[in-house]
Amino acid sequence: MSKLKPIIPFLFPILIILFGFITYKVLEFEPNFYTVTINVGLAYILAPKFKIIQKQDGEYEQMKWLFFTKVVNKKM
Repeated sequence: MSKLKPIIPFLFPILIILFGFITYKVLEFEPNFYTVTINVGLAYILAPKFKIIQKQDGEYEQMKWLFFTKVVNKKM
């Protein structure tokens, strides 16, 4: 997870670009409001989200993806 940590802030824009490429080049749709909304919505759903959790040991930072939940590291 520590190798993935610097890339995480850039995953949301990368996912938007990836879904845009798939929608416009592979499926050959025209760019309009609906396709852009679908691209941004899918990227938002699939991008990781962070949450700070209180436990007896202290505070932990939890990374949640669509079907993946894991404690990343202990917060100082």
